[in-house]
Amino acid sequence: MASREPNSTISATAGLWLGIIGIILAIIGFFWQPIWMGIIAVVLGVIGLMSPQKPVNWISIIIGAIVLLIGIL
Repeated sequence: MASREPNSTISATAGLWLGIIGIILAIIGFFWQPIWMGIIAVVLGVIGLMSPQKPVNWISIIIGAIVLLIGIL
């Protein structure tokens, strides 16, 4: 398993897909079910942080948190 970080527990490809799916769900959350989609996007981003693909997963967390705040307010 070739990885950029020796401590990562998830492969780079899986981390990338978790981040992309989180971003897509967060964008859907702007239009439909913002609380649930925001929570799911944040959770996927946090799980994805265990991979080398940290920037994509941070974007998922940030957008998911924004959607969650919009849904609560």
